[in-house]
Amino acid sequence: MAKWLLKSEPDVFGYDHLVAAKREGWDGVRNYQARNFMREMKRGDRAIFYHSNAKPPGVAGIAKIVKGAEPDPTQFDPDSDYFDPKSDPDDPRWDWVTVAPDRPLTFLSLDELKAMPELAECRLLARGNRLSVLPLTDDEFDAIVAAADAKGGRS
Repeated sequence: MAKWLLKSEPDVFGYDHLVAAKREGWDGVRNYQARNFMREMKRGDRAIFYHSNAKPPGVAGIAKIVKGAEPDPTQFDPDSDYFDPKSDPDDPRWDWVTVAPDRPLTFLSLDELKAMPELAECRLLARGNRLSVLPLTDDEFDAIVAAADAKGGRS
């Protein structure tokens, strides 16, 4: 199983929204590199759910991939913010994966993540990184979960 990080703005679609929805297509990704990462995702993979563009940004929970990549229907919807008039239904440009909540984590802020030596090489912390979907190593994923559990008093 691969490990991932998915970023979303909590006021648009936060971890609590995912819990309420039970499962949701991870729509609106309009970056080719992030799209390609989603195309690598498989059912059963797990992802850190990260709240971006928040004060402070940070880790909110764990999600699981429940369905692999398929065409994102919002690219064909003219009423969607994610409509792409250049995307051809016979050769879709954009994909989504379906995610479900696994469990919430005690919130870890970006500053707390930056202080973790286990994340020194993590792509999330790389200068200039703005990808909303990115891979994590097993060690990075495990370190984030362990730090959140320790902070929350869970062992």
